[in-house]
Amino acid sequence: MTTQTEKTFFGQPLGLQTLFFTEMWERMSYYGMRMLLVLFMTATLQEGGLALTVASATAIYGLYTGCVYFMGLPGGWISDRLLGGQRAVWYGGIIIMIGHIILAIPNDKTFFIGMIFVVLGTGLLKPNISALVGQLYSDKDVRRDSGYAIYYMGINIGSVIGNGVCGYLMEYQGWHWAFGAAAVGMAIGLIQYRRTIGNLNSIGAKPESPLTPKGEKISWMVIGGILSLIALIAFMALSGNLEINPVSVAENVAISFTAIFVLYYVAIFWLGNLTPNEKRRLGALLLVCIASACFWSGFEQAGSSLNLFTRDYTDRLVGSFEIPTGWFQSLNSIFIVALSPFFAAIWINFGKRFVSPAYGIKCAVGLIIMASGFIVMFFAAQYAASGLKVAPYWLVATYFLHTVGELCLSPVALSAISKLSPRRFAGQMMGIFVLTYSIGNIISGLLAGNFDPNAIEQLPSMYLQISLFSIGIGIMILLFSFKTRIWESLQDDKTDKHIKPEDVVPSIQ
Repeated sequence: MTTQTEKTFFGQPLGLQTLFFTEMWERMSYYGMRMLLVLFMTATLQEGGLALTVASATAIYGLYTGCVYFMGLPGGWISDRLLGGQRAVWYGGIIIMIGHIILAIPNDKTFFIGMIFVVLGTGLLKPNISALVGQLYSDKDVRRDSGYAIYYMGINIGSVIGNGVCGYLMEYQGWHWAFGAAAVGMAIGLIQYRRTIGNLNSIGAKPESPLTPKGEKISWMVIGGILSLIALIAFMALSGNLEINPVSVAENVAISFTAIFVLYYVAIFWLGNLTPNEKRRLGALLLVCIASACFWSGFEQAGSSLNLFTRDYTDRLVGSFEIPTGWFQSLNSIFIVALSPFFAAIWINFGKRFVSPAYGIKCAVGLIIMASGFIVMFFAAQYAASGLKVAPYWLVATYFLHTVGELCLSPVALSAISKLSPRRFAGQMMGIFVLTYSIGNIISGLLAGNFDPNAIEQLPSMYLQISLFSIGIGIMILLFSFKTRIWESLQDDKTDKHIKPEDVVPSIQ
């Protein structure tokens, strides 16, 4: 707990300042690039793009964003066993910056190499910086939820900067100037992190459960072998010796990621030498994970089908000025920056009154609210199908509803992971949770692939299906949460606290 004489960051531990600004600049680079991807890949050769079909481009988009988060699983393990959270964040940021520098090179082949670097770096940084935020608080610290809300606001300030800067450069300077701006943003984040890392003290300085010297050596050899295999596959694909169908790959990867999530979760549950109460908390946490995967499969339409809808079917003229397509991606972040303080205050006031809805209930409500945004797009798509360009307020309303849903679900889910996970599996559980982003992102890309620019009449049906499915899942999670909310508040017995990392079954490590 923070005393009155200690320096704080908006009433939070000072370490949150370091993590807030590091994540802000990393997200500036990520969201700036994310906004560009589908637009760049579907642009014609004359426009400087790759001239890919919408199905291929959105499948690649889904694979990219899905793999970005999937790499959080090994990234969390590397932090727990080899590097510690602080070094994992540092090295991850360096790899991300290198990736964006490569993307700034105007070459079609190096474009995909740059994407691989960003995937690997984000997988190392993203889960571990989120886990470090949770480690700033004790289990009984009521500031935890509001701290994550503030941290989440930093993410979205970075998104506003990224979409604004990269969107402008895309329209007026060219694609690769925009990609280069993302590299600059990550560099600023790294400088800030290194200069203020002392705010974290010893938090994440060492691995939570380090391996033996022999185990460490073997692990680095395996990691080196995997990276070599990735490099070989990339070389074969870019040289034309290996043909890849993005849509087919995305379908298989979505199935594989889901299987990995289930197997890893079950392995920790049954083989992790958990106490009964730890198992019950993991059961409650499962509802949060399911809600998260379903949420992102709808929400991530922002970078694919909603982005294309903005470009092709939205009236963006304000007088003689045409609003850049990418600037609409900032609506979500602007709303989050504006609304985050209110949501942080809501959770604090609930805590003071000892009335705190279960994590599962909050997430279910967020999922349902997000789904209602696609009801708005159902009507907007019907107007577009009739041959009209729709007014921007349809997108504004959709992004507003998506934002409210996100604020109900995402920071709350991050808090749930840090609070309900067994401490010795903190990094790995954050990696498993980030895997729900992967599953949702890939499914989102596959759904967006059904958007045929030459058959706009099919789009209303797609948005309605997304909405009805998400609402149905949200209602089911809401009902189950009335049971699991009791499990969330369970504490370990005194005997439970004596379990040590070395007591965990080796296969989990």
